[in-house]
Amino acid sequence: MSISIKKNKLDSITRKVLILAAHPDDEVLGCGGTIYNLTSQKIAVNICFFSNGVSSRPNFKKNEILLRKKAAQNVGKLLKISSLTFNDFPDNSFDKVNILEITKIIEKKIKIFKPDTIFTHFGNDLNIDHQKISQATLAATRPQKNQIVKKVFFYEVPSSTEWNFSKNKKLFNPNWFVDISGSLKIKIEALKIYGSEMRKYPHPRSYKAIEALSRWRGATAGYKAAEAFILARKI
Repeated sequence: MSISIKKNKLDSITRKVLILAAHPDDEVLGCGGTIYNLTSQKIAVNICFFSNGVSSRPNFKKNEILLRKKAAQNVGKLLKISSLTFNDFPDNSFDKVNILEITKIIEKKIKIFKPDTIFTHFGNDLNIDHQKISQATLAATRPQKNQIVKKVFFYEVPSSTEWNFSKNKKLFNPNWFVDISGSLKIKIEALKIYGSEMRKYPHPRSYKAIEALSRWRGATAGYKAAEAFILARKI
């Protein structure tokens, strides 16, 4: 298996990057450091969210949606995001949604923004919303003639990617590492904006655990900190 290690960039032809995230906070958990690396190089990064991430919870209150959206907007400013898009699919119920609906939204976003690179969820995450976004992304980026998207990456989300223990499911086995030694602090700062979504250590979605994962991913690639991805497709 080939391993590509890129310091602060994907490659010289990356111009526009689209991040597809089921819920606000997935983008930071999966690739917050990489996003900041890219925008710091003046590469345009757009993020498309598909659900609010809170409405399926017990004792849910409507103002939580607005708070989560505001947090995403503040994170966008911190990470220098060009544009954020919010959709309203039912939280943790994407299995009840026609996959074509999600695919069409992604296709429309690609047509308008024209990204050459997409980061999306790993298809074997425990979370059903993550699974469906990954599936729809692959459908929307079929390598046909005149396909704009040249690279598709899967990112990992702590407390979802590693919690799918089924022996029949492919596990997250990264083959692409991005050095975030210089942007790990920004990633943690962004996660603090999503503070209500964070948990106490030793939960995998705690600040300490996420930093430990970043250090481990970095150590496996020769850096002080890194984010790990699966390069699903490159044209």
